[in-house]
Amino acid sequence: MSNESEKFRTYAHQFVDWMADYMNDVEQYPVKSQVAPREIYHQIETGIPNEGERIEDIFEDFKKIIIPGITHWQSPNFFAYFQANTSTPSVLAEMLMATLGVQGMKWATSPASTELEERMMEWLRDAMALPKDWTGVIQDTASTATLASILTAREQKSDYEVNTKGFAGFTNFRVYCSEETHSSIEKGVKIAGIGKGNLVKIPTDDTQAMDANLLLECIENDITNGYHPLCVVAAIGTTGTMAMDPLKEIAEITKKHNIWLHVDAAYAGSALLLPEYQDLINGIEHADSFVFNPHKWLFTNFDCTAYFVKDKDALVNTFAILPEYLKTKTDGMVANHCDWGIPLGRRFRSLKLWFVLRHYGLKGLQEKLRFHIELAKWLEDEIVKSGEFELAVPRSMNLVCFYYKPSNDISIEQQNQLNEKLLNRLNSSGKIYLTHTKVNNVFILRMSIGRTNVELAHIRKAWDLIQEIAMKI
Repeated sequence: MSNESEKFRTYAHQFVDWMADYMNDVEQYPVKSQVAPREIYHQIETGIPNEGERIEDIFEDFKKIIIPGITHWQSPNFFAYFQANTSTPSVLAEMLMATLGVQGMKWATSPASTELEERMMEWLRDAMALPKDWTGVIQDTASTATLASILTAREQKSDYEVNTKGFAGFTNFRVYCSEETHSSIEKGVKIAGIGKGNLVKIPTDDTQAMDANLLLECIENDITNGYHPLCVVAAIGTTGTMAMDPLKEIAEITKKHNIWLHVDAAYAGSALLLPEYQDLINGIEHADSFVFNPHKWLFTNFDCTAYFVKDKDALVNTFAILPEYLKTKTDGMVANHCDWGIPLGRRFRSLKLWFVLRHYGLKGLQEKLRFHIELAKWLEDEIVKSGEFELAVPRSMNLVCFYYKPSNDISIEQQNQLNEKLLNRLNSSGKIYLTHTKVNNVFILRMSIGRTNVELAHIRKAWDLIQEIAMKI
């Protein structure tokens, strides 16, 4: 065995010991990094060292310089943004992925990467009650998957002429989403050349979901005025409050007007593993594409996005390019996933998904998801009983949106200032981390409950802290 391999073995054991300790002790760290801007930057040398350095010294600097600048997403006291979960089987698989260094761009470059990915997408598709004739592929993020969907819609609508000749003759495309839909839709529309001005944001109803009647009205007005409706993005779980767009009603509209329908379930999609939530995708058979992130609420570390399409040929025809240096004797016989999205290079992401799905099993995944939802229900009940806090919108799965309102006599502006101050105090404590959004100009706190190892004790402690600091301000 080479000396280099022996060194690796020694360091790897040290690193894994540290990793295991970190998993055990993560809640001892301040959840949100407490460093000041540029504090990390100024501790790092201004250039590449001339001579190589020992791994021991680099690792010590990792602990001394880098760790204080980490916001600990895996802490059970992290309730901000959305889940970005990892788990022991996922981390172990990621280690294997890094060791193998697979480039899974084509079947021939690693057949296991391609074929495991195909099977994992089938596992998820069937467990989530997606149409059995749909095909899945792993993308890096939902933003990339949504861009792929918009580009595929553009090419299908133009009979692939935009890819060949540009936009001449295919102007005035329109894309539709709700006012609450993720910012990646706007970014995708810009990158795809549709233009930000051609993204129509549909107002929402009282539940913050897209108003399907207003969508129909906008589409029909656009057609009258010479626009070409291209794509509608429906959200199963909006970013701010996890509102659910009425997919069935939206699908009827897109079917009637022959418009591509993309379903964005980036965060909430994991809950479709629970039969009691599968009615959220009634009408999915009329959609064209669907995306969700196992790297959010399915215990698979970033990055791993599951993207499903009704017409895989439309996807491949949009992206396939075959220069001489990429030709192989199996072309046409197998899936070459470099033709199924934007990047050529592809990581072996299906390996960690395989580890996670096998380790927990469908029953274990369902138990964890239901437990997180029950924890959110507990918090919801406490807020309702409190008298000084109110729900901003009804709880949606494991997301609770609320605000502090100690008196009915304060104005909205005063209330907003009070809640912003509360949020900042909570986050600067290092004990928990929350984020906010606004609903009808009301500043609200979001508490997303779904860390891999979160327990009721963490929610109780967080709720006690929220009340304690609220009373002090």
